[in-house]
Amino acid sequence: MAEKPTKTIVVTRFDPDVDEVPKTQEYTIPVEDDWKVLDALNYIKDEVDPSLSHRWSCRMAVCGSCGMTVNGEPKLTCKQSLADYGDRVEIAPLANFPVVRDLVVELEGFMDKFKKVKPWIVEAKEAAVVEGTNRQSHEELMDFKQFSMCINCMLCYSACPVVSNEPDFLGPAAIALGHRYNQDNRDHGDAERNEIFREDGGVFSCSYANECAEVCPKGVDPSGAIQQAKLNNVVDWAKGFVVPRGK
Repeated sequence: MAEKPTKTIVVTRFDPDVDEVPKTQEYTIPVEDDWKVLDALNYIKDEVDPSLSHRWSCRMAVCGSCGMTVNGEPKLTCKQSLADYGDRVEIAPLANFPVVRDLVVELEGFMDKFKKVKPWIVEAKEAAVVEGTNRQSHEELMDFKQFSMCINCMLCYSACPVVSNEPDFLGPAAIALGHRYNQDNRDHGDAERNEIFREDGGVFSCSYANECAEVCPKGVDPSGAIQQAKLNNVVDWAKGFVVPRGK
């Protein structure tokens, strides 16, 4: 029986209790033709080096937890085929996030930005009392459906050049999510979100590099959401000179 082909997986390792700076470690392992990048990491963890730390859960490109940098590009490792790469594959943690250990990054800072954009339908219960059942047409759903597909994998933050230079930038995923609710006809919180969007680190910090849209594994197009939010905020700001706030 022919021997299985092998690949060398080069993994960035970092243990904050021991290491001052990250280092790399190479593992040459047998691989299967249908493996994803995550399968190689799981093989290393299970069969070669149990000290390796990486994050994953569903293996179905739904949970968003297995985002990593593969050969310099942010990828969802459960979705990315190992066969797309040569005999040497370099895997590192996502850029622009503090590293907890090896390939695991800290997401706490993002969660603060996530909550700041109020990712829920504002005043839904209050409106229902007055307006009754809220009907939404297919066309109204399509206004925001694309932006609701985000799985919070953080690939867009890793790719974004603004995030790397401006830590206070809300970032692609958070803005796209806030915009999703602004576009929802059931929501009454657009004025609050637009105030947040116009703050320092809001939508106008985006330089439109479009890197976030390029790496998004779910086709959310956060860059498009940000540009729409910019236009909406200019219109909303201009209306403030004509129509008093709250009217």
